[in-house]
Amino acid sequence: MKVCETILDAIGGTPLVRINSITRGLIDAAVFVKLETFNPGNSIKDRMAVKMIEDAERAGLLKPGGTIIEGTSGNTGMGLAIAAVVKGYKCIFTTTDKQSKEKIDALKAFGAEVIVCPTNVDPDDPRSYYSVSSRLVKETPNAWKANQYDNLSNSAAHYEQTGPEIWEQTGGRVTHLVVGVGTGGTASGTGRYLKEKNPKVKVWGIDTYGSVFKKYKETGVLDNTRSIRT
Repeated sequence: MKVCETILDAIGGTPLVRINSITRGLIDAAVFVKLETFNPGNSIKDRMAVKMIEDAERAGLLKPGGTIIEGTSGNTGMGLAIAAVVKGYKCIFTTTDKQSKEKIDALKAFGAEVIVCPTNVDPDDPRSYYSVSSRLVKETPNAWKANQYDNLSNSAAHYEQTGPEIWEQTGGRVTHLVVGVGTGGTASGTGRYLKEKNPKVKVWGIDTYGSVFKKYKETGVLDNTRSIRT
């Protein structure tokens, strides 16, 4: 077992665990879950949070003593906050008023400032948590916005880490990847790696009822009134 120099070195390398009783009699295939809750922040988002920060550091976008700003429902924020503690950054997160007090308190416990914004407004409304985070990055000296939705480091983290882990752990026998859609980073990065190894691998994206992605897939209409989970 390796010795980690910091908690960030404990991210990744999560186990696959076989599902037994739940799938018995329902499916012939072997089904495994990848326990991303074993990451320090209890989420797969730790992977891309650190990747986004380290790529921004290399590009000179995030400078020593800077402030990380992001709109988040909690998990990405937790990954960013953990890395910020280790690396010496400040954090300001915007979130919606539908998020639990426990998630907000957890972010604050890591030293982050959390600004709660209304849920029932359009994304381009100046009160939305998207818009507020964009405004704050302009107003805050030495600030950098992670921008997980458009940041290619998000999917790159899973192409470089999650995909290879799954391929190795299954001995290349994986046939289907079932993954929550969220920002799209996990599905696209992991899926791209697995499909490069075996084009026959199927990638199934799962999201909650009311998701913007479900309506877009079925109708071709991108409805900004629907949600994207982060």
